[in-house]
Amino acid sequence: MGRASGILMAVSALPGAYGIGSFGQEAYRFVDFLEGAGQTYWQILPLNPPNHHKSFDSPYQSFSAFAGNPYYISLDALIREGVLSREEVEAVDFGSDPEHVDYGKLYALRFPLLRKAYERSRIAENEDYQRFIRENAWWLDDYALFMALKSFFQDAEWPDWPEDISRHWGYALDYYNQLLYFDIEFHKYTQFKFFQQWNALKAYANARHIRIIGDIPIYVSFDSADVWAHSGLFQLNENNRQSAVAGCPPDAFSAEGQVWGTPLYRWEKHREDRYGWWMARLWMNFQQCDMLRIDHFRGLDEYFSIPAGEPALNGHWEKGPGMALFRQMWQNMGYKPVIVEDLGYMTDSVRQMVRETGFPNMKVLQFGFDEKDIGSSNDYLVHNIPEHCVVYPGTHDNDPVNGWFAALGENEQRMVREYFGAEKLANGRMHEVFVRAAMMCRAETCVILIQDWLGMGHEARINDPALLPGNWHWRLKGDYLTEELQKRIFETTRRYGRLNWDAESVQQRQWV
Repeated sequence: MGRASGILMAVSALPGAYGIGSFGQEAYRFVDFLEGAGQTYWQILPLNPPNHHKSFDSPYQSFSAFAGNPYYISLDALIREGVLSREEVEAVDFGSDPEHVDYGKLYALRFPLLRKAYERSRIAENEDYQRFIRENAWWLDDYALFMALKSFFQDAEWPDWPEDISRHWGYALDYYNQLLYFDIEFHKYTQFKFFQQWNALKAYANARHIRIIGDIPIYVSFDSADVWAHSGLFQLNENNRQSAVAGCPPDAFSAEGQVWGTPLYRWEKHREDRYGWWMARLWMNFQQCDMLRIDHFRGLDEYFSIPAGEPALNGHWEKGPGMALFRQMWQNMGYKPVIVEDLGYMTDSVRQMVRETGFPNMKVLQFGFDEKDIGSSNDYLVHNIPEHCVVYPGTHDNDPVNGWFAALGENEQRMVREYFGAEKLANGRMHEVFVRAAMMCRAETCVILIQDWLGMGHEARINDPALLPGNWHWRLKGDYLTEELQKRIFETTRRYGRLNWDAESVQQRQWV
């Protein structure tokens, strides 16, 4: 579809009241900002509910690969519906820092508010709700029961529940479905509101020619509805504990490697079922987004297996499903637009799989300068970037450019300056160089962190893969999305031929 660009902004990082970004007014304002800035894409992070206890609130380790994050439900929308009062919502302390998400307070205080809304909603009488639970029973029943059981058993991991329910036996499911009926219905209500609000927001974006780039984690959390309900699809031992876990060897993010702790797949079982669970997961994500970034794509060619309880250095590579997964996807769903996250340790077989899929892969400009000398073969240098890819100055896993540059040694900073001819540019303006380089390069698609458009530094980093606690907290203040910034993004996007096809008419409506 030609040259285009977008902005990477997590829903959680949207500005607004009540402690975290949501599908409320600020989300619609951000869509309007993107439209006026001439953008084509809004790239988000996974929308799934984070496993608060085990994942340090990472959206890449969730209670469910299918459910949505209840934190994103707009409380203002519930106030307008009459199921909450403004006084009730404003009385809750979600934290005093508008640039920081306090997940502890959210976990403790958000759900009681949502429970009040549910109890006042008379949701069982809602025909749209009844249709939703019928159409989504294939994942919703397990998820809602799992979440109710988590509370009932004081947040214990599912293998520590009584054996009959931990092993998902039918008569136990019937018993607990009756015992916990209203708790289960509450979780179904939150999913109904999540998808109702998200679908409305996505429709609003699409009507303004903004396409959503979603993100699908390759792995799921061990303590999740998916592993509990489909334990045979994962590498577990006879006690339903992990025998090996996912991670990666030493790389640019961590010299010690990373232990993610997520369960590995029993790919032979997935093959027997024609990848049915994966097909359902992909289909669900394509319903929510217009394009999908597949996280850790190389793990589908070969995955790094680490013995449970051991360091990443003791891991080894094993074969994944390879092209069979995508051939099944094409057979079931036809062609779907995908971005492959092929960063990290690359092999010829990974490169071959990227070529066979025909999907664009990712190029991160910061990675062009992680060597002592700039070699002409470095895939991430601007002059080597091809057309069929998606280029980023940095992703959500990187420091914003200014923070990254400030942390470089003197020799590395000189190397970057010489490459771009920016010897005299002030340190705090290096983001301008990287944004311009990404926008002007040959890549068909360019996606830029909102932090890099704003020239922010390390304080605005959203995730450091080598740092487990302390991630995912950053938020944007609402007064940063100014008309001046919008115009600057628009002019840069126009200069390098990446404007949304409807952008000129939008500019005339807004600024003329």
